[in-house]
Amino acid sequence: MSHEYPDEQVRFVAKLYYIDHVSQPEVARLAGVSQAKISRILAEARKRGIVRITVEEYEPRNRKLEQALRGQFGLESVIVAKTAEHATGDVARATVGIIGAPLVSGLLPSAGIIAIAGGRTVKELADHLPERDGRQLVVVQAMGGIDSSISEVDAMELGRSLVRRWGGRFLTLTTPAFVPNRAARDSFLSFSQIQAVWRRFDHADAALVGIGAMGDSAFVERGVLTAGDLNALRRGGAVGEICGRFFDHEGRECDTPWKNRVISMDVSMLRKTPRVIAIAVGADKAQAVAAAARGGLIKTLVIDEAGAEALAKEKAPRRRRPAKNRKI
Repeated sequence: MSHEYPDEQVRFVAKLYYIDHVSQPEVARLAGVSQAKISRILAEARKRGIVRITVEEYEPRNRKLEQALRGQFGLESVIVAKTAEHATGDVARATVGIIGAPLVSGLLPSAGIIAIAGGRTVKELADHLPERDGRQLVVVQAMGGIDSSISEVDAMELGRSLVRRWGGRFLTLTTPAFVPNRAARDSFLSFSQIQAVWRRFDHADAALVGIGAMGDSAFVERGVLTAGDLNALRRGGAVGEICGRFFDHEGRECDTPWKNRVISMDVSMLRKTPRVIAIAVGADKAQAVAAAARGGLIKTLVIDEAGAEALAKEKAPRRRRPAKNRKI
């Protein structure tokens, strides 16, 4: 306890400010101290227990919408995070990350193989995962490098970050994400060090992925694909992508030249992974998220409220996949 401020002075300042709602400049004048000192005295009041601040319980999730989406798309679990009205994309992503991270942490295995993709929304969630000790994990980069400059949102960086938080080993996929043709892809996959990583995809216990829409694409922003490439993919039926795998309305991988040019965890691997946790933000992602759910590419969804409301308007799968709803 600081003895710089007498108890009587601290109580006087606290009552004026918190009970009588006197402004800090006026409190400073009445107490005969500087305004800067008022902030320190108020902090001292909280430290001494003179002031105790309570906040009423608040539900940061839309449980009703979560239940509806689980039933509509046959998902095991859904987390719908409430965000501030008119929140920017960055703020919504941060909010989803903060609310979703502790819940996702409980869904990820304590041992085994986790594949991790890149993206801004995945980064926000990964950054807020609680630190844990003793996790014996193998974390695998789910997609090759997008370009020669490593970004903080790339799978390589997020995988390393996860291992620093939880322990275990990180296996990097030391290839480009997109290569010129199938021959180049097959050449990369023939290397033993790449095969060692690739084999882990078939045995992954969980995957943490983002879902890309066909509007603003990170691949175009970073010069990997052109706007013309994106238009060609749309003409080929693409409505979204996971790990650079472009899929149609039913979650089937589109049969385009890019199918044989990407080096990443493929859709068949995703389907058989026991727990694929997808993170998405924004109403513009609804069509892509719905398609991924219809195709069985994801099992758990973490999404913002605006995105969830748009998703609820999308059509359900023709045949709902039976899923054991997991309460979180």
